[in-house]
Amino acid sequence: MLQILSVDVCLYLSTRIAGIPTGRGTTGARPGSSRSSYDAVMVSLDLFRLDDRVAVVTGASSGLGVAFAQGLAEAGADVVLGARRVDRLHETASLVEAAGRRAVAVETNVTDPDACTALVQAGVDTFGKVDVLVNNAGHGTAVPATRETPEQFRSVIDVNLNGCYWMAQACGRVMQPGSAIINVSSVLGFTTAGLPQAAYASSKAALIGLTRDLAAQWTGRKGIRVNAVAPGPTHTSMMDRALETDPEILGRAGARVPMQRVAQPAEIAEAIRWLLSDGASYVTGEILSVDGGWSAL
Repeated sequence: MLQILSVDVCLYLSTRIAGIPTGRGTTGARPGSSRSSYDAVMVSLDLFRLDDRVAVVTGASSGLGVAFAQGLAEAGADVVLGARRVDRLHETASLVEAAGRRAVAVETNVTDPDACTALVQAGVDTFGKVDVLVNNAGHGTAVPATRETPEQFRSVIDVNLNGCYWMAQACGRVMQPGSAIINVSSVLGFTTAGLPQAAYASSKAALIGLTRDLAAQWTGRKGIRVNAVAPGPTHTSMMDRALETDPEILGRAGARVPMQRVAQPAEIAEAIRWLLSDGASYVTGEILSVDGGWSAL
């Protein structure tokens, strides 16, 4: 499982991959002391920018989707926002615009392939292209397996797995080489949280398989990198709603994590930003755990 590297290591590797002198071992100068070394770090930091790219973010009306859209805008991308709650999408659009980038909001139900195509086409019509997809739309239940109805199970699979596939298909038809897709899976795709979440866990595990298959199909042939992130417990509006009925859930979730706390949405957004950037240009088919060490246990 891929783990996050330190910032220093990421910067060094990025400069080496790009063929940029790092100043290390330069005769007559300490590493990092020369102007060329400083410039190399600045160029390396530019690798993590997303300037003038166009990103589609699903589930962008709340929670992680809002953080992803805002983070991508701050990195320089224009953002196409999709979700069912179009009124909330306009609030996210305001955050994108406050970061100096453009946004378009489209009411979207990802379980409908035609709606997915329409969302991507809105990006092409408005901005001329689509470079990035963040497949974030998700739905979860916590129902004991013997009591979960077929409708409940199918509704989760339809959003979390099928919806991601329809969005990837729509983007894959228009993306150019150098584009990138991120599927938002979950640590529950390869472990459990002690709750009855068969549908949710199954959908997130399947999304890992989908990520690897699309990476194998598209990276070499289309030049589209496909990766996934697997967040651990994260403080979102969904968790806030859970706290209303179970005030102890935050403490229990944090206690299972070696870092002894849950993640903030911005921390997941930063991992996604790296995977989408040129700093991760040789990374595809990977599942990046952003879980405070939960998956290491």
